[in-house]
Amino acid sequence: MKGKGTKGRKQKEPAGMNPSEIFNALTLLEKERGIPKAFMLEKIIQAIVAAYKKDHPDTENVEVEADEEAQTLRMFVKKNVVDEEDYVDPFNEIPLEEAKRISARYEIGDTVNIPVDNLEFGRIAAGNGKQVIIQGLREAERGMAYEEFNSKQHEILTGTVTRIDPRNQNVTLHIGTGSEATDAVLTAGEQIPGEELTEGMMVKVYVVNVSRATRGPQILISRTHPGLVRRLFELEVPEIYDGTVEVKSISREAGSRTKIAVASTDEQVDPIGACVGPRGQRVNHVTEELHGEKIDIIKYYDDPAEFIAAALAPAEVDSVTLAPEGKACRVRVPDHQLSLAIGREGQNARLAARLTGYKIDIKPRSFEEAPATPESADAAEVADETDTPEVPENPDTEAAEVSEPETPENADETEVTDAAEVPENPHAEAPEVADAAETAKNPDAPEVPEDGGI
Repeated sequence: MKGKGTKGRKQKEPAGMNPSEIFNALTLLEKERGIPKAFMLEKIIQAIVAAYKKDHPDTENVEVEADEEAQTLRMFVKKNVVDEEDYVDPFNEIPLEEAKRISARYEIGDTVNIPVDNLEFGRIAAGNGKQVIIQGLREAERGMAYEEFNSKQHEILTGTVTRIDPRNQNVTLHIGTGSEATDAVLTAGEQIPGEELTEGMMVKVYVVNVSRATRGPQILISRTHPGLVRRLFELEVPEIYDGTVEVKSISREAGSRTKIAVASTDEQVDPIGACVGPRGQRVNHVTEELHGEKIDIIKYYDDPAEFIAAALAPAEVDSVTLAPEGKACRVRVPDHQLSLAIGREGQNARLAARLTGYKIDIKPRSFEEAPATPESADAAEVADETDTPEVPENPDTEAAEVSEPETPENADETEVTDAAEVPENPHAEAPEVADAAETAKNPDAPEVPEDGGI
């Protein structure tokens, strides 16, 4: 009975909190879940130190030593060696005489590590170790999941549909495996219009953004983003993956149509043919993944005019005139190609504008030959009535009246001119000036011919 009691007294640590068992558990976690042992051990040490300081609020310096080889954990309170006269803080200071009892080498200013009683340490570890391990596991898994998905931003991931919300049609996908797995929500706005997803279906999604959250990484995924088309072509076209063919730009209206501009760094490689593939197999695989979405593959040109003309395919283009300032242009197409160039509800022109970055004004070939519209004719008539002065029938006479207003001095001259009779025969003698002057002095007097005749 004595032996059993002695054995009981020697068991200073609670069951299940033996340091060797902690190290073994950490080793197993690292092997099965990939959580680094050092990370978990650091979390446990931090929790034990925080718990001790909570019970001893006046103690400042606490340290835990972990020996992985010996599989031991020991806690110390660090105290500064001071003179007897300066000793005022028993929680963080130790007198020189007492320090000399521990070791003769201690001097004033040194630090002494005072071991914490194993029973107290075991109690603290038992109260916090389990919870710390559980919490540390969660934090480690969240951190690893965040790092895993953060490195896959702007990439394609495959997820399994686990739930479809009947109210808002949001779809929950389970992405990844093992400790890095997480759930992501594909909102209704990020789904391809008309696409029907069912539980258990494998779906490729594009990772738009990854952010940290309390419950793990928050992943923003999409199936409408143009980046999804880019990554799908990288999977199907080796020339894009190795850099021989470059994807210059993409414009997309999900579920309907996509335009993709490609260029080749090798003159012997046709970028369009590489993307189409033998018998259209490569582009067909992308189209199937997008549930029948039409894809226009366009060759990229450095010349903006050529690029814009190519972007309006399948319509034919007569000419492209770039604006002198700003990214705008006017495109002329044959009359019978106008509706094709604009597209249904303007879709073709809209996608071409997004693809090239230019504002495109499409006009038919007959636009220059079109006569003036009634609105423009009315505008011209109004302008004539407003700006142009009225022209009289006799411009010479009226112009004289307008340019030379009548004054008292020239009024008499005007009356003389009007009163003088102009003979029908230009060779006839003109009336004398003197008589005209007399007439002007007496305008009411009758004209008297020179010969006195009546």
